[in-house]
Amino acid sequence: MTDEDLIAALREADAVRFGEFELSHGGTSEYYVDKYLFETDPRCLSLVADAFAERVGDAKLAGVALGAVPLVAATSVRAGNPYVIVRKRAKEYGTGNRIEGRLTEGEEVVVLEDVATTGGSALDAVEALREAGATVERVLVVVDREEGAREHLAEHGIELEALLTASDLLADR
Repeated sequence: MTDEDLIAALREADAVRFGEFELSHGGTSEYYVDKYLFETDPRCLSLVADAFAERVGDAKLAGVALGAVPLVAATSVRAGNPYVIVRKRAKEYGTGNRIEGRLTEGEEVVVLEDVATTGGSALDAVEALREAGATVERVLVVVDREEGAREHLAEHGIELEALLTASDLLADR
């Protein structure tokens, strides 16, 4: 798969939109990458899973609920690696878990994420995993909006690796 293949698939799924959009961190943008459109499109999901599977090695995978769950599940199947799901906060019923699935002390984990802007949700997930005893040094993301996530995560010893950047995605606009 090439970057062009993934860009074409995202555009065909209508997952890249232009206009004025409010982002989760409170800022605004002239474009929006709709993760739910690309994660529910079989071709996009397959391309992302293949690309992530090539990069994860033998590490356990982690996806941030809700957005990255399809990504981590599809990548797990492709790579043959088990995964966990990291909730934004511990659930208030049942087991009360924040991390769903099996996680062993000292286990190497790679966090998969959809779109990175400031890196806040990825960092929250990494911190939860580290508190649970995991070793986390990498976050793989489909699109890095190039708005500080890489630098923010680096301050916490985390490498951000993106399949695409905003520059890639918007180059032929």
